[in-house]
Amino acid sequence: MADILTVNKITKEFGRLRAVDGLSFNIKEGEILGIMGPNGAGKTTVFNLLTGAFRPENGSIIFKGRDITHESPAKRCHLGIGRTYQIPRPFDKMTVYENLLVGAVHGGSLSEKLARERVLDILDLIGLYSLKDHLSGALPLLNRKTLELGRSLATQPDLILLDEIAGGLTEKEVRQVLEIVRRIREMGVTIAWIEHILMMMSEGVDRLLIIAEGKELQCGDPANVMNSHEVIECYLGAEDE
Repeated sequence: MADILTVNKITKEFGRLRAVDGLSFNIKEGEILGIMGPNGAGKTTVFNLLTGAFRPENGSIIFKGRDITHESPAKRCHLGIGRTYQIPRPFDKMTVYENLLVGAVHGGSLSEKLARERVLDILDLIGLYSLKDHLSGALPLLNRKTLELGRSLATQPDLILLDEIAGGLTEKEVRQVLEIVRRIREMGVTIAWIEHILMMMSEGVDRLLIIAEGKELQCGDPANVMNSHEVIECYLGAEDE
């Protein structure tokens, strides 16, 4: 599989803090890349660099063979990069259907007719069809999380960045979200997924990238990475001698 995204030695600083430190990684077309690391490791900063919310001091970001390092967030969205946020941000006073329609028309650049068809398909995929006329601000957490996924899908992305989409959910709800993510991948969408829930990463991703202090610690098969002494030490600390 070819790379859909290649990140080359990106660095991001906030004053004296180097949040991302010469990080390089790739994502292959059609795969799910999991990203984990301790709090403050720089994971969400990486997503903000990929979407254009932040600009790197150094390095480059190549998406579908095109250098997008200096492109605007809107341009990156239209090129095919979507994302979700840790805290869902729907338009609370709009219905579930209207939230997706906004994403499809303005983010996906679809005509209103095509957007309506796209939205109905997405609502069915994420299990919110029966709630399409409900105000999004009144939804429980699971539905808000799946709506966040749907809003991202409505922009017609080739690559979706999932930022702790399962955070705060019950084990049963986590399983439901995992099933939706698998369906999205079956549609041909590539996924990069930040998560702290080990089950999601062990069962839901093809490769796992561990970031610590803004750098790559390990990347590879999820089981091998999670059982690595280096990764265990990063999370739990070194044993006292």
